[in-house]
Amino acid sequence: MSIRLQIEATRGAARVGKLITPHGEVETPVFMPVGTLASVKGVSQDVLEELGVEILLSNTYHLFLRPGIETVRRMGGLHRFMSWDRAILTDSGGFQVFSLTDLRKVSEEGVAFRSHLDGSSHFLSPEKAMEVQIGLGADIIMAFDECTEYPAETARARASMELTVRWASRCKNYFEEHKDEVPWAPTESPELRSAGRTNASAPMRAGQMRPTGATQALFGIVQGGMDPELRRESAERTIDIGFPGYAIGGLSVGEPRERTRDIVLSTLEHLPSDKPRYLMGVGTPEEIAQYAQSGVDMMDCVLPTRAARHGLLFTSEGKVSIKQARYAEDESALDPACECRVCLRYSRAYLRHLYASNELLAQVLNTVHNLHFYLATMRTVRAWIRAGHTPAAGAAQM
Repeated sequence: MSIRLQIEATRGAARVGKLITPHGEVETPVFMPVGTLASVKGVSQDVLEELGVEILLSNTYHLFLRPGIETVRRMGGLHRFMSWDRAILTDSGGFQVFSLTDLRKVSEEGVAFRSHLDGSSHFLSPEKAMEVQIGLGADIIMAFDECTEYPAETARARASMELTVRWASRCKNYFEEHKDEVPWAPTESPELRSAGRTNASAPMRAGQMRPTGATQALFGIVQGGMDPELRRESAERTIDIGFPGYAIGGLSVGEPRERTRDIVLSTLEHLPSDKPRYLMGVGTPEEIAQYAQSGVDMMDCVLPTRAARHGLLFTSEGKVSIKQARYAEDESALDPACECRVCLRYSRAYLRHLYASNELLAQVLNTVHNLHFYLATMRTVRAWIRAGHTPAAGAAQM
């Protein structure tokens, strides 16, 4: 088994169900918090579990540079390295390499680039991206793609899409030959278990072992810029290669949000209804609710954590910029309708004080609240789909 999507209810294009992975079930549609360096900034894994996070996203490019893949592999893969026994998805690094701009050079073989950390030279090919992600050991890994810039001429968008399709085929070939090299292993050795002692180098809970016959799942990525016809062709050709799930990539690269939605909706029409659909790198709470109702099963975005670090908080009454002086003596909860640990305990005045004082706790509490808000939004959307209703405007929270 790699993964399996179990659809339990539908309403129009929307569907709700479970994504069965080697490291647990994930309720869908799902929002996946981004833990770029095997860490959601400022939030420990036990708090993520309390928030109800069932799957995290980590980044191949950043982990490739630091701490290095061999380190993670020797530690037993990301799950054991970061003490997280639930599902993990890793992206291929394609978007991060794309964002380097002047530090990269793309060829048929792959991408040569310089590290943003120290300027050292590196090379990622489709095969290397697979080797790295197999070493990291995430439940779901992504094909190496070229993210098309915006704006892009039709000829450029086509060339980029064609390259992504060729790379997808190479990714699948390498993955099929090496998928058994995933570093999953029992969390306790038989000797220590018989002696009643826990393996200190494997901090995951006892009994969390690699399921018999389990493998990672490799998803293909649809590209094509802002051209619906190129997106259709990319989807069809990627489906022909054959993957257990499909992602819509190459968005949130500077295009108008209306254009993003148009491309998402037109692309969804060409993706299999019985496979997971993953929309990469999008969006606001309102957007993820809308995309879930349009048939997207998986989404991720850095917005809730990045906004939190800049004092921007999402509430049922709209966005709150907690840095503003008007909250200096506001005794009310950040969001009276929210039941997260932050809103139940702290006032807006205190949160504003922490942020104005540059206290690290400000980033922690802000991030916890924003993540709760996003996750609660998805819980509400799932409940509405199961009930056969469409959420009213502003009702897809808490």
